[in-house]
Amino acid sequence: MKILLLSQWYHPEPIARPHLLAEALAERGHQVTVVTAFPNYPHGRTYPGYRQRLWDVEHASGTRVIRLPTYPDHSRSRVRRTLNYASFAASTALLGTALSGPADVAWVHNPPPSHAIAASWLAALRRIPWIYEVQDLWPETAAASGMLDSRLVFAGIDRVNRALFRRAAAITVISPGLERELSRKGVSTDKVHLIPNWADDRIYRPVEPDPGLAAEHGLSGRFVVLFAGNMGPAQALSSVLDAADRLRDLTDVRFVMVGDGNDALRLRREAEARALSNVVFIGQQPHERMPHFFALADVVLSHLRRDPRFEITIPSKISAYMAAARPVLVAAGGDPADLVRSSGAGLACEPEDPAALADAVRRFHGMTPEARRAMGEAGRLYFLRWFTREPLVRRYEEIFARAAGESSS
Repeated sequence: MKILLLSQWYHPEPIARPHLLAEALAERGHQVTVVTAFPNYPHGRTYPGYRQRLWDVEHASGTRVIRLPTYPDHSRSRVRRTLNYASFAASTALLGTALSGPADVAWVHNPPPSHAIAASWLAALRRIPWIYEVQDLWPETAAASGMLDSRLVFAGIDRVNRALFRRAAAITVISPGLERELSRKGVSTDKVHLIPNWADDRIYRPVEPDPGLAAEHGLSGRFVVLFAGNMGPAQALSSVLDAADRLRDLTDVRFVMVGDGNDALRLRREAEARALSNVVFIGQQPHERMPHFFALADVVLSHLRRDPRFEITIPSKISAYMAAARPVLVAAGGDPADLVRSSGAGLACEPEDPAALADAVRRFHGMTPEARRAMGEAGRLYFLRWFTREPLVRRYEEIFARAAGESSS
């Protein structure tokens, strides 16, 4: 098939799903074209080696990648974030339509709905079906993140998104909670397909701890609680600093924060102001290095803001943690907590509750290494059964082929 993938975020940005899907489809013999932006996430600054221009075309991993101009931003400014999203949608609708070439089916990575509007426009002009990938529910997630507080705007975006759900040939979601929410919004269950986030099992795997890496970051002989990924409003990581404050008596415990994001600088300054010597910040790292950081961790952490909308989405970091066979502590309710508990991969506690988080860390700290290792191994087994690349990519192929076949018949 000729498959067109639309995603504002793409490799080398730390958003794995579009790149992993494109690469896997190309390996399976499909002709894959990706329409994306010049990389600027999560800093909101165009990466070195790239510059904003009318378009650029790359060929990588068997795919054709068309990069289009956007207004680069990932700040907390509603106006600038809106411009960022809208500029990619406009570039896709205008330039992407002209440059992408023939296709049998299109797939669009959400959020936000503006991308799906562009996909719907492009697909209508090309007379091809399009698949809507729902990673987060909009406008609910925007409201939960503090980026949207107008009821009128909320209602308008919700109406638009419901119309997009009707227009899409199929919808893919990453969690059971999103399946339930779409059903509540009137979307036919026959149209919705659950395909969880996976981690690249060629990269994310158990590795031996590197003593040199531990020494480099002052972690030799420490009990490491590691958070990896974006540090923004949705992660509510001030609660992690509060938990670290409560755990000063456990002198061997270190909270290690690997990644970047809107709140990273503020969190660094807050930790410094509070003299939290048990918190270590490490900047964003390439995917290929992350298993080596995971190997230093006694516990890996996923933390989300307390909001019902974050109970129906499962952060992709959890599958990567499980792939690396590390015991998981998830500070969230709903689907993320259910996954970690049911798989035996770790423990769950209430989000934005420093006392509960500190107590959970104490529980892990009091376990034997064998008990923690058993949790990590249970998570790894669950990952191998449900979250590996090949069976999930085959499900995408089936959905794409069915949509393309129904469109041509």
